[in-house]
Amino acid sequence: MSDPDRTSEDTRAAGSAVDEACAVADAVLYEGYLLYPYRRSSAKNRVRWQFGILAPRAWAEAHGPVAPSISGSVEAWRQQTECLLRAEPGAAVRVRVRYLQLQHRAVERRDQEGHCVPADSVEASGAVYLAFDEAVPRERDFVVPLDDLVAGEREFDFDAPAGEETEELPGGAGRLVRRRRPVRARTTLRAERLPGPGALYRLRVRTENTCVGVPAESGRDEALAHALIATHTFIGGEQVAFFSSIDPPEEVAEHTRDCANLHTFPVLAGAEGSDDLVLSSPIILPDHPRVAPESPGDLHDAAEIDEILTLRTLVLTDDEKREARATDPRAALILDRVEAMPPEVMARLHGAIRSLAPADRTAGPADDHRPGPGRVSWTPSSC
Repeated sequence: MSDPDRTSEDTRAAGSAVDEACAVADAVLYEGYLLYPYRRSSAKNRVRWQFGILAPRAWAEAHGPVAPSISGSVEAWRQQTECLLRAEPGAAVRVRVRYLQLQHRAVERRDQEGHCVPADSVEASGAVYLAFDEAVPRERDFVVPLDDLVAGEREFDFDAPAGEETEELPGGAGRLVRRRRPVRARTTLRAERLPGPGALYRLRVRTENTCVGVPAESGRDEALAHALIATHTFIGGEQVAFFSSIDPPEEVAEHTRDCANLHTFPVLAGAEGSDDLVLSSPIILPDHPRVAPESPGDLHDAAEIDEILTLRTLVLTDDEKREARATDPRAALILDRVEAMPPEVMARLHGAIRSLAPADRTAGPADDHRPGPGRVSWTPSSC
């Protein structure tokens, strides 16, 4: 892992265990980004950004109080993960914080005098362009020797700067102007040695929004412009092994119950049976989550079923599809993908059997945190 912010494409190229789990992490990142029917006018897309919101503290506290919980469907100013690990001498902890930075896409029409004036929509070369809020994926990496974290907290400040870019529309009809406001944050790491067999530690990762200057009385749109959105964390390392927070071994179960997770929930990530990676997500997941292998691509709603979303998308009217394409480039890609989907790919979405073993009906305390049906790893199309 390296320090600079990187895109999801760069992340996958790095080749680490984190990169191999990025399909699930990207599903978390874009959960609720743009929901079916993928149009700006739909009610569900008028109040967006529902998970993992870390807003400026003054604003979040003024609109609270937010009850402590593992749920990430709140607008808080901080997020905390605690998990257990065993370590060998010389161990190091690697942390990657991932989030979205809001980016407003304004539309400007060019008038007869050549001036660009604000507009809600512009048509150019047969395509429609709408004003809309997009998002830019961001991530930040930290590597710290475990012994340093036992000795004391380590703080890392990072930011996503403001920015503005313009894009000319075909035929000189106007332009798109994309603007971002600054986002500032801090991640604090701390480890505690615990009693018990082996070298057992509790690791704490806390990320908070450190933006100042956003008045408490501001509207939600202003707060979101300075927020970390869909915030989640990868935790890995060298010479470390993590314990499940859902189904820990009996010898560490008491320590697991003492872990304090705030607006996020850690699960083991990576291949089934591995213990070298944790994904702490604002959406509750099972251990070792994965995207269903039948899934042909992201539909931006990981709690839904691919077959249903695909069929519903196919029956949109031509006018609805035109608006969806004008709403967001990612929506246009979804439409292109489902309209070009071969019959054999559609057939695979109808159902798959993962195991013929009967379900274990023995419920324990940890079962309260087990997720219900959804597209990531446990959908009806992939169960």
